[in-house]
Amino acid sequence: MLWVDIAASDELAPGERIVFEVAHHVIALFNVDGEHYAVADVCTHDDGPLADGRLLGCEIECPRHYARFDLRDGSVTMPPAVRPLKIYPVRIENGNVQIGLDDVN
Repeated sequence: MLWVDIAASDELAPGERIVFEVAHHVIALFNVDGEHYAVADVCTHDDGPLADGRLLGCEIECPRHYARFDLRDGSVTMPPAVRPLKIYPVRIENGNVQIGLDDVN
């Protein structure tokens, strides 16, 4: 697994998110009460972006059709989506938030 620095650990305040692209992956990084979660920034229902949606605790709500996903494990918590989100491992290393990528091509 390749670990990639995304942001300084204090750069993203609780309740905030950033979207970035690395190795052809568009990823949304969220800070929920000091915990960081990284998921693919694409709704599995209709391929729309998720990061602009409402953050409800550890859930993100798609702004287009209101599907909801748990940021901790990618599971669907409200239809119309039925497939889970791709999630990425996150760690804090030397003051930086890092995400782990298996596929870097």
